[in-house]
Amino acid sequence: METVQTIPEWKATADEIWAELRESARLLKEADKRFGKFTNSFGEMIEYMIVPNLAAKFREIGFEFTKTHRDTEIVDRKHDIITEVDAFLENGDKVMIVEIKNKPKTDDIDDHVTRMEKLRKYADLHDDSRKYLGAIAGVVIGESVSTYALKKGFYVIEPSGETFKITEPKGKYHPHEW
Repeated sequence: METVQTIPEWKATADEIWAELRESARLLKEADKRFGKFTNSFGEMIEYMIVPNLAAKFREIGFEFTKTHRDTEIVDRKHDIITEVDAFLENGDKVMIVEIKNKPKTDDIDDHVTRMEKLRKYADLHDDSRKYLGAIAGVVIGESVSTYALKKGFYVIEPSGETFKITEPKGKYHPHEW
């Protein structure tokens, strides 16, 4: 024998289910927020570990950068140039722009190409004729992502033992200058 609910009983059941769904959604949103804070903190920790040693590591492969900047924001609304740079190394004739991700993806590399184009435009508008080079740094970089970055002309920075290594785009790949 089936139990037949009255409309008020059915409404009470539906209201209870909706209340549970709203609470589940709230808990999920809170968990996402906490996880986001964790990953952002992890990303900042990686930046603090990598950036202070970048100039020394690039010196090992022939670059002499005299200045290092962290978390640089470029805003030129007049020319629609708005971007952020994780690490900015410079000297008299070259600039190295480093994008740092926990686990970079090909989309991050494409975004970095766009960033480099914006920075070149910004540099040209300010009579900065230095050569702009790019690098991608990550804690976990898959081989296909690393190859993609090298094909785009980026240097690849990844962990190696107690420190990190820089792979140059050389051989069949070449550093891209913006």
